[in-house]
Amino acid sequence: MHPIVIVGSGLAGYTLLKEIRKRDTETPVTLVTADDGAFYSKPNLSNALATGRAAAALASASAEKMAADQNATVLAHTRVTAIDPQDRRIHTENGELEYSQLVLALGADPFPHGLAGSGAADVLAVNDLADYAAFRSAIAGKKRITVLGGGLIGCEFANDLVHAGFVVDVVHLGAWPLERLLPVEAGQRLADSLAALGVSWHFGRTGKSIEATAVGYAVTLDNGEVVAADVVLSAIGLRPRTQLAQAAGIAVGRGIQTNGLLETSAANVYAMGDCAEVEGLNLPYVQPLMVQARALAATLTGTPTPVVYPAMPVMVKTPAHPVAVLPPKIGAVGGWKVECSDTGVCALHTDAAGRLQGFALTGSETGRRNTLAKEIAA
Repeated sequence: MHPIVIVGSGLAGYTLLKEIRKRDTETPVTLVTADDGAFYSKPNLSNALATGRAAAALASASAEKMAADQNATVLAHTRVTAIDPQDRRIHTENGELEYSQLVLALGADPFPHGLAGSGAADVLAVNDLADYAAFRSAIAGKKRITVLGGGLIGCEFANDLVHAGFVVDVVHLGAWPLERLLPVEAGQRLADSLAALGVSWHFGRTGKSIEATAVGYAVTLDNGEVVAADVVLSAIGLRPRTQLAQAAGIAVGRGIQTNGLLETSAANVYAMGDCAEVEGLNLPYVQPLMVQARALAATLTGTPTPVVYPAMPVMVKTPAHPVAVLPPKIGAVGGWKVECSDTGVCALHTDAAGRLQGFALTGSETGRRNTLAKEIAA
């Protein structure tokens, strides 16, 4: 019998493997990954610096240990080059592999930063453990870091860096951080709290070019302002990895498109995690990934189980001013009702009848997230 093949060793791929093994200890499972296959949690990359954790300390198990613990085959340093859904096989740089069922847990890639100039190739992004190790090496002995992007990852890195003693500039196109998730009052409170620690914000701006100088880099913004930096980190967002699927004739949109069972347009091929667009939604967060893994493990082991999401607040790891947000569903008609105190912001998104549709909580108000989530789920 050909194995279930999982492509990707991130949190999605390994969580699915563990969930399969909870249900079925014998069916062959092969996990294929382009990297070394070490198990770690990607969300920890953006808050490990202040706690002094090096890249090696973030990996809790090697590929060999994961294979032994989960009674699986882990093919590390094996890049998949093509998928052949008709013959149920994948092509890799190390040969071909047949599958009974294929799961694409490919993750996402950083958006290109788009900067011109002599320093463009030196701009870093942190999207995996190797990236984090390179970033730690680059900032050793340095002082001034410029972060491109004030979304979730940019804010987490800014908090982590300034807490670790770096001087941090954040260049962000929006008028406040996390503007796609937070109303202005909540976003401004987060910005002010990080500014109080020493973060310098450049709102409504984008980087245009970066030039290497004798002492570091000069980043020129779209208004002509020049920001000096020792290291530049791009955190302007991620895009799902869809290239393999698209080349195989599998339907893609923002991500690899699936139905509620995580089935793609190709028979016996599934997608989950950051690369997947499940019934029109791409949710690149930990909680949706966990829900998907549990449901897909049941489906792959003989009990077709659609993904049903509970209310899932997103926690932003910014200890300077914590944030919990549960955005209203796309297309929801309503508005924000915002209350501010000295210690936090409570923003509730309600419809015309006063029914709660979403929330954004900061500071001391984040303690209400579970109660409010239950209200939305009811």
